[in-house]
Amino acid sequence: MNPTIMVVEDEPAIQDLIQINLEMSGYRVLTHDSAEDALKHIQIELPDLALLDWMLPGMSGLDMARRLRSDSRTKTLPIILLTARGEEEDKLKGLETGADDYMVKPFSVRELEARIKAVLRRRAPELTQDMIEYHGLKLDPASHKVSGNAKNLSMGPTEFRLLHFFMTHLERVYSRTQLLDFVWGDHVFIEERTVDVHIRRLRSALTPSGHENLIHTVRGSGYRFALE
Repeated sequence: MNPTIMVVEDEPAIQDLIQINLEMSGYRVLTHDSAEDALKHIQIELPDLALLDWMLPGMSGLDMARRLRSDSRTKTLPIILLTARGEEEDKLKGLETGADDYMVKPFSVRELEARIKAVLRRRAPELTQDMIEYHGLKLDPASHKVSGNAKNLSMGPTEFRLLHFFMTHLERVYSRTQLLDFVWGDHVFIEERTVDVHIRRLRSALTPSGHENLIHTVRGSGYRFALE
């Protein structure tokens, strides 16, 4: 699933430039010209990263970033601020709100895309296209292929997303609710036990290469991807 980027920018030319180039690079792009409209949308659908212009009509991008960081649902949402204010004091003020990065206008689209990739790699590695390999288990997000000990492994799209998430979050325990939010999306409402079904399918898909035991059940807590 391609990452969803929310662009909150009130200058139509800049908004269009960002949207066109990000979509050409494979991102899904949501656009808004005010923080108020963007926050309403976030109540329905949580993007994977937000690009916020500092100077917006009504609520500023800086205030929107503060609002996102103060809400438990959006406190970890990756944020990049876009602004014409290049003074060091302004940069510090922007980063102190909890923004992950800060770009001064005018900027090149190539640099923006590089910054987006860097933030996603740091904050949400499961959304990147980097190939991952552990103990002979290899996952390639770009080609959507998985192999184990040189054997091609077949699995459904949900199992692939689960495995990608686990392999980019090693040794951490995740509850069913957390996995639903991170893998399915927090705007999707399905039974928690659905996670158990897909975990069983994932283990079955990993069995031919002997990697099924990497998915551990942590009684009373959830699941984790363990290297030992």
